[in-house]
Order: sequence, then C-alpha cells, then structure tokens
Amino acid sequence: MNIQSVINREVFAPRDERILVAVEVKRRKRKKVPFLPTGGKGEYMTYICLSVTNKRPAQLLITKVKQFGGSAPFTRRSQWSVEQLRQVDGIDPNKDCPEFDLVFDNAFDQWVASSAAEKCIFIQIMYHACQTYWEGKERVPGGLGSPAGDQQKDQGASPGAQVSPGSQGGQRGGPGAQARRKSTVGPRPRQTEFVNCQSKLTGDACTVNLVIYRCKVFFNRMKKGMVSKQSSPQAGGPRASPSGQRPPGGSMASVVKRASQALQERGERLGHAEDKTVDLMHKAQQFADTAHKLALKYSN
Repeated sequence: MNIQSVINREVFAPRDERILVAVEVKRRKRKKVPFLPTGGKGEYMTYICLSVTNKRPAQLLITKVKQFGGSAPFTRRSQWSVEQLRQVDGIDPNKDCPEFDLVFDNAFDQWVASSAAEKCIFIQIMYHACQTYWEGKERVPGGLGSPAGDQQKDQGASPGAQVSPGSQGGQRGGPGAQARRKSTVGPRPRQTEFVNCQSKLTGDACTVNLVIYRCKVFFNRMKKGMVSKQSSPQAGGPRASPSGQRPPGGSMASVVKRASQALQERGERLGHAEDKTVDLMHKAQQFADTAHKLALKYSN
C-alpha cells in the first residue's frame, strides 16, 4: 500500500472524505517556530493533499498532513477550502521543476516537492479538479447567476397570482424586477488562478503527460528504494555467508549500483521519448497546416 492510500485511510476516510492526490513537500524557506512538538527531534514529513467530500454538494479541500519521526500515524495540521485558494504558482512555465507556491486568503506557502514529476501530477490533478468544481457550482439549479434562480425570483409568491401591468415592479423585466434581480444576484465567485504553469498541465489533452509523470515517479521511488537498501548493508559492514565466504557474483552493493544505473538510464530514455513525442506533435501540426493551405490553393 502506497503513502497516498495510507493517508486516505488514516486521515480522510474517517472524516467522510476521499483523497485525490498527495505530494510530499518541504519548505523552500523554513519558518522559525518557537517550539517543536513533543515526542521527536523536530524531524517530520509534510504532505499537501487534495481531497473531496463524499456528501453532496461536494466540497474541494486542500489539507496539510504531517508525519513526525517518533510516531507512525499521520496528523492533519491545516485545511482550506478551494474558495480560500487564491493562486497556484508553478514558478517556471518552460520546464519541469519541483518548486511551487500556494496562496490562500490567510496564508502563503512556498514549497518544493520531492521531485518535479510529483509536483506536475499534483498541479495537473488540482487544475482539473478546480475546473470541475467551479463548473459544477455554476450549473447548480437555482444558484447565484443561474437562469432557474432568476426565473424563480421574478415569479410571484403564488403560482396562480397575476399582477396588473400598471403595478410598480410587478412586470417581468420592469424596473422593480430588475432592481430586485440586481440586489439578489451577487457577483460571480472568484476562481482559483493558475500562473506560471506549463500548458501541458492545464490543457485538455494531458492524459499522456499524466501517464509519463506517473512512470517517472515510479522509477524515482524504485531508485530511492535501491539506494536505501544499498546504504543499509554498508552501515553494518559486508555480510558473509554461513560458511564465512562472501556470496558469489560480487557484493550486494555492486548489484544495487547496476540496478540503480539501469533505472537511471530508463528514466533518461523516458525523457527522450517524451521530447520526441512533443516534436512529432509539432511536426504533425505543421504538416496538417501545410496540407490545409495546399487544399485551399488547388480548390480555387
């Protein structure tokens, strides 16, 4: 079971919420705190999670979850609704980078993810979740600014009531009705702004990019696991076989090193494949434009 599933089971499921994505982060600029929680030396891991409530109407929430070194359970520290999220800053719109900022109504956090791929997955899922959430808010029947809500406000108190044309404000679309409509229908709610984010993260055709980023995250985690396994035998010294001889075929460190090198090469090939895919997309678009121009030229 991965970390996201564990966080969902321990933190969000008991609160009738469902996690959409989680990213491990560290602060780019550490805040000075006057005290540290008891039961540890101040070492902890931080996760920024995006979740949705199971009850209707669904609420989209951003939660900060921490896991302190001395305790296994995860702890929910802070939580904001999507209405409080003013801006998501991707820092660099031209390349994959692990840094990003979250600006809320009452907070501003500067984060760096454990890898650029995990940050890209987080922003990509958050962008589409926010778009779906705001579109659903606008489609709510009888909501602010919806045609059904305006029609209900313009009708009389009873369905069979009729108003004479000369009565003030009684006409549909008259001065009184327009004044009431302006007073009851408020301004359009402010939506979350995504700035300095790559277009492939906020575009519609991004399923392939999401798969590529998930593969990168998988290879990075495998690489970290190999490195951790490599460091643990070195701390205890080389292990010998029961007969007192070293295992054949070289030490475990060399095996792990070769596996780590193979994973790194696969990651580089995956990056080259991504670049080639983008290049082919551009060439295909240029070919389509040229064919369209030729078709228009010879059709005349």
